[in-house]
Amino acid sequence: MVNVRDQLDFGLQAAGFPPVEWRVTERLVPYDDALAVMEERAAAIAGESASELVWLLEHPPLYTAGTSAQPTGLLEPRFPVYETGRGGEFTYHGPGQRVVYLMLHIKQRRPDVRLFVATLEEWLIRTLAAFNVRGERREDRVGVWVARPERGAGHEDKIAAIGIRLKRWVSLHGVALNIDPDLSHFAGIVPCGVADARYGVTSLADLGHTVTTAQVDLALRREFEGLFGATQSARPRPRSSRG
Repeated sequence: MVNVRDQLDFGLQAAGFPPVEWRVTERLVPYDDALAVMEERAAAIAGESASELVWLLEHPPLYTAGTSAQPTGLLEPRFPVYETGRGGEFTYHGPGQRVVYLMLHIKQRRPDVRLFVATLEEWLIRTLAAFNVRGERREDRVGVWVARPERGAGHEDKIAAIGIRLKRWVSLHGVALNIDPDLSHFAGIVPCGVADARYGVTSLADLGHTVTTAQVDLALRREFEGLFGATQSARPRPRSSRG
């Protein structure tokens, strides 16, 4: 397992680079639209014509299949299914879940994919701690987990998923943190390929925490800056002079 103390210098090699653009989209974003934006921005970052970007959004209900997804992981296609180049298996996205896409130049920071994933886990763990939720990493399972002993010995629920892809050393895709989604929608898949009955899915609301998306966004930004460096809000687009 990666030593957490080693994660703290992940952003230092980016010293002197522009702050990471921090963008929040309030409307539900279709998956194809998000993918197109990610691909275009990642290519621009690799070509050094754009700054890094962290993009916070929500999707309408859908399933995505990672590069390790097996047909048996799709139990009931209740929603559109998208094949994607990220790592991992099937996952669900929908309202009430904060999806964060990260387009970061990993090679300029530190070319260590394992460390990058561990740092993403640490970022989510610190964010959850702001709401008095103890998130934990597991050596044999990617993502962030919450122990649920009240549901039986050894029971744990996943509260945040991670799935990334690197293209020319720029990351695409990212993380998904469950704030208050409809957890029944996860029943249409084997989430992240984990079929063991001891492991389920949870959310902040399911754990009894009434938290707004805006509050989560603030915590995400604060903890991101502590691990990856400074951010700057996206500049508003100029209004058209016509009409």
